[in-house]
Formats: sequence, C-alpha cells, structure tokens
Amino acid sequence: MKKKLNNLKKAIKVKLPFNINLLLMTKLILVIGVVNYSVAMAEETKNTKATSNSVTAENLATLQSISQAQVSPSGEFVAFTRSVPREIYVEKDGKNWSELYLVNNQGEERAFVTGKVNIKNIQWSKDGTLIYFLAKMHEEKFTALYQIAVDGGQAQKAITLTDTNINQYAVSSDNKKVALLAKPAKDKADKKLKTLGFKAEVYEEELTNQLLYVTELHSSEKVTTLGNNAIIPEPWPIKGSVSNVHFSPNGEDLLVKTQPTPLVDDKYMKSQWHIVDLASQQIKTSFTTLGKLGNAEFSYDGKYVAILGAKDQHDPALGRLYIANANSGIVANWLPNFNGHVRDFEWANSRNELIFIADIGSQSIIGNLKPGSSDYTTVVDVGAFIASNISISDSDKTVAIRANTALHPNEVFILRGGQHARLTDSNAWLTALPLGKQESITIKARDGIEIGGVLVYPLNYKEGQRYPLIISVHGGPESHVKDGWLTSYASPGQLAAAQNYAVFYPNYRGSTGQGVNYSMLGQNDYAGKEFDDLVDLKNHLVNIGLADDKKVGITGGSYGGYAAAWGATKLTKHFAASVMFVGISNLVSKFGTTDIPNEMHLVHARSYPWEKWQWYLERSPIYWAQQSQTPLLIMHGKADPRVHPAQSMEMYRYMKAQGKTVRLVNYPGESHGNKNAAARYDYNLRLMRWMDNYLKHDNKPMPAHDLPHADNLKTHAKSSASVATQNK
Repeated sequence: MKKKLNNLKKAIKVKLPFNINLLLMTKLILVIGVVNYSVAMAEETKNTKATSNSVTAENLATLQSISQAQVSPSGEFVAFTRSVPREIYVEKDGKNWSELYLVNNQGEERAFVTGKVNIKNIQWSKDGTLIYFLAKMHEEKFTALYQIAVDGGQAQKAITLTDTNINQYAVSSDNKKVALLAKPAKDKADKKLKTLGFKAEVYEEELTNQLLYVTELHSSEKVTTLGNNAIIPEPWPIKGSVSNVHFSPNGEDLLVKTQPTPLVDDKYMKSQWHIVDLASQQIKTSFTTLGKLGNAEFSYDGKYVAILGAKDQHDPALGRLYIANANSGIVANWLPNFNGHVRDFEWANSRNELIFIADIGSQSIIGNLKPGSSDYTTVVDVGAFIASNISISDSDKTVAIRANTALHPNEVFILRGGQHARLTDSNAWLTALPLGKQESITIKARDGIEIGGVLVYPLNYKEGQRYPLIISVHGGPESHVKDGWLTSYASPGQLAAAQNYAVFYPNYRGSTGQGVNYSMLGQNDYAGKEFDDLVDLKNHLVNIGLADDKKVGITGGSYGGYAAAWGATKLTKHFAASVMFVGISNLVSKFGTTDIPNEMHLVHARSYPWEKWQWYLERSPIYWAQQSQTPLLIMHGKADPRVHPAQSMEMYRYMKAQGKTVRLVNYPGESHGNKNAAARYDYNLRLMRWMDNYLKHDNKPMPAHDLPHADNLKTHAKSSASVATQNK
C-alpha cells in the first residue's frame, strides 16, 4: 500500500501537510487527555488486539469502517465519516457512533467532530472552506444542519427547524439556498392525549408525509447569530411524500423524488423523479420509470438526468442506468445489454460524462460513459477493490472512493492520474492478524445454470484435509456476495476461518451482479431451484475434498434466514446445524404481516397466496418441520417490520411441539437486523457457539441458554481498574 501511495504522490506532485503534524497532534491529545474514551482502556484494547494471533469475537466488536467519503472541490482533501462501535461492557448500549474526519492526499488524518456523536450526510461548500453535515449535538432533541470550517474551529448550527428533524438536505451550487426534507412538527396535543391514555393506533393510516422546504443558507458570519434560532419555512406544494432532492447546476430547478405515501412498499415500488421550478414551485418535467427507483442527478450543464432504476416492475433490484432528457422527460436505457448492476454514479463537473460503479459477478468496476453511446470505458478494473460510492472534485481529476477488500472493511481510496491508493487505515490492528485465503468460485448447477460464490479457507488450511463448513446465505434474494470484506457480527467469515472452519457465501440463482434476467431466475419458485443451488455448491466443496459432508452448517438473515430454515427442514439431510436470523417460516402468514407486500408480490412471488394456498404452504419451512433432524437456533429482533417476529415464533413452535432441537432468542428493540453493540456481540457469540456445538463437538444436548455476560462484565471491570491504577 505504501508503494501505491508514493506513486500517487508523484502523480499529484503536491504536498498538502496539515498545520499540525499528525503525530504531534496525537501526542498532544494524549497529554491533555481529550480522547473519546479513557487512555487506559484504549491502551488495554490496543495491547489485546496486538497480541491476538487471529480474529476474535471481541476484536470483531471493535471493527471500524468508513460510512461516507466526499472529496473537496479542489481535490486536496477527503471528508469522511467513520463508524465506531460502542465499547461492549463499558458504554451505554446503542448504535455505532459516526465521527467526522479529514484526510489529505498523503493519508494524514485530522479529527473534526469525534466522540459520542452521529454525523451524517456530509457535503462541501462550493469554495471548499466549509463542511456541512446533519447531527444532533449537545443533547439536542432534533437533528439540525451544521457547518464546520476546514481551517479549524467548532461546528456551528446553520439551520434548525422548530420541533422536527431535518432528515436530508441539498445545497445550491452558489451556497445561497438549501433544500430541506423534514416531517412537520407533531401536534403538542398528541403528547398530552397519550398521557391521558388515548393511544389507539390506526394501522397504515396515521401517516405523515415528508415535506420539501427551501430556505436561505446564511454565510458563516451570520451563522453565529442566526444558527440557534429555529425556523418554520413554508412547505412546498409537492404531492405525496418527498424522499430525495438535488439542485440543478444553475440553481433554478430542483430534482425531486416523491412517492404516494411514506410506506416502505411505496418507496420501493411507486417512487418517481420530477424537475420542479424553483421560482414557481411547480413540476416542470416528470420522468416515467417502472419498478424500483434509486438516485438521480443532473449533468454538469443540466441537459440530462442520470437515473438509477429497474428494468420494469418485476425487476428485483436497482441496477439499470437510465439517461433522461431534462426538457422532454424522455427516458432511455443507457446500458441496455449490461450484465451487471450499477451501484453508484456521479456526473463529471466540466463535461457531459458519467463516472459509475458497477458490480459484475462478485467483483466491481469503475467506468465512464458519455451521452449518445452505450460503450463504457473501464477506469478501475475488477480485482482492485469492491467499490460502493464515489465523489468527484471540481476539476474531475480526483475521485474519492469508499471501498473494501478481502483484507479490510470500507476505507477511503483516491483515484488520480490513472492510479489509485488507499488513504485511511481504520483498523491498524487488523493488518497484524493472519487471515484465511479468499477466492471466488463458479460451477454449473444440476440443470446447467452457472452459480458460484466466495469461499474463505480455514486459516491453517492444508490441502487434502477436510474441514467443517459454514454456508452463509445472503438475503434479498435481490443481492449478491462480493469478493471483499465478508466478516461482521452475523457473517462468520474470518472469525470462523480463524477457528478452522471453511466458510462459503453462495451466489445462488436470483442473485444480482449478473444482469436482470439472471436476477429473475428465482421468481415464482420460492425455495425451489434457488435453494437446490445451495446443495449443489455444498456438494462441490465436499467433492473437491475441502468440506466434511457430515459437518456442514447453514446460516443467514432475512431471505438467508429462510434458506437456513429450509436447510433445517426440507433439506435437513444436508445440514448438521442451522442458525436462522430474522427469517421466513410461513409464506402464507408472511404476506399478511410484512411491510412490503407489493414488492413481495411483484418481484418475488409473482402470485398471491390465495391463488395457490397449498403451493405456498409447501414452500414454507414449517410444512417440513416434522422431518427435521437439524438443530436450529432462531434469532429475531422483536421490532422487525419486514419479517415479523411471529415468523420465528411459528418456526419455533412447529419444531418444539414435534420434539425437535430448537431454541428461539428474541432481541427487544432490534429491527430487521441488529443495530446495537450488545445485541450484535451477543448474536455473534451464539452463532459460533451453536456451530461449534454441532459441527465440532458433536454434542447432542443444546449449549446452555445463557452466555457468560455477567462474568465478562466483572472481568472487564477488574481489568479496567488494574490498568487505571498502573497509569496513575
């Protein structure tokens, strides 16, 4: 990496040192004690990581990653947010913190807003002197728009709305106006009525649309006096709920995305982009698209709009790139024969050229494209990294990229002069740990369809030796596994590899990354050939001598949880252990309890349960529970609106009543996937303990229902006290 960074410096031919040397600043921070957590605990954690010889659940719980990266107009700096987990057994439970940093082209970082903060939606001012962001600061109740000067100083509140959150914003190119998205403030009488017991909820009818507001954005000199005063601007008369907004290059129009209601199902299946005149607040042009709809952006001269969408209402995933005429509203498929999925894009700032990221198979590319042609040029080829977001400087010479590889989670990369290099290192301790080999594989399914996935080898792999195998199935199914960083609280990856497991991530038919037709192969065939693919892939790993056929486990979340339940019931002879997370057990009741019934019908089932009751029932894991011989651990968030917790309750009850080995663990307050630190850590421990019990130890009794959290808390407290005493 250092060699690449040195080459990049030569290409840039400029040095941009910070006013305070990074090392000097770090020493200064240590001296004055202004850190986000105690120095003693930081040193203890660092030493623990440094002496670990492989990835553990404890250091996995500290894993940091880059959430957003925005290059400055000059291309000299990249502002980014870093996701920082809360410290288990120490901090009050909650979601990751999100801190704001700046990094220059030499990879030197400077902290801007850190600690117990959640920074999101960062944007640069046009002149590059300010960074805007959304946050709740100083224990405020509502999210406001802040700005901070790049040359130093405290963050200042730029705009706050009265008694409501600013959920999204866009700044005009001249920095004089800002468009805000927010819901209207709640009626104060509602709170009083609730205290009096009037708490009745009318399901899916008590909806509040998100509204569009446009107001003046004051200069930094005026912010000091005006920023703390909440304002109540008039909402624009836009029909429906507004979910996204961008200014046109000349600042005379807005690109506005709407949906009929705030319902998630409407967001998925009924969104539409419009051009709205700033002066009259009226819609000038609407773009007709079908199905799922992603981001859109004006070209540099405002003549075109690039739109990320779907082929039609039955296309399972975003990934089709459209180009629209801003005046006529005519929309055309820009890459009609592209067998991949476009993920992100941004127009160049000096010419009509689009830079985009696309997933192709388990890899990603960065390419550029011009109006009038569907031929693209690859700027960064497959194998460099797995890119997810890009940001382009005003000169178009510098591109900031958020990307990961098999060796690390998302970091900031920079592309300039035809060369790319990594600028940040959020987990320095990770580089000292050995990691299992990782590679993409492809085979033919039993019917000749090409399927594949990503394989992580055991850390101490020896050819000819068989290993226990964990198959980790992605959700969606309109998703796919990329050959990048694959380890998280619910994804065993390198953690399991360090414990001498092989881990395989299948891209079964219906996965994305291979074009629309491939992604539709699983429609109207729930748990059919798509899950037969899992068996074919497992058998391949057994046949090549890697996996022990009697020691194969399966896990996954959401649709992957459905696969795990199917593996424990219908396909029980193939799997010795299963961990089902927020998964589906009954397709009949799933339709009636989900918040996405329209999407479920259009892009998955292609039918309704009442059209073929028996078929839906037979494609439900509960139907096959009687034959299960696979120990099943079920985990679910109790506040899940996507796959209702009742799905896990049904699976548990059908297994339990028939004497099967099953356990159900609920997580209060968690939704469709765990967000809080303690729940993530707890989940990770339970996942691996279940697999160990049935794939390594051959134990028939279930492991204990509880985990040693109380003992860990005491040990942690003693260790903290000891370190604190030594540092006095």
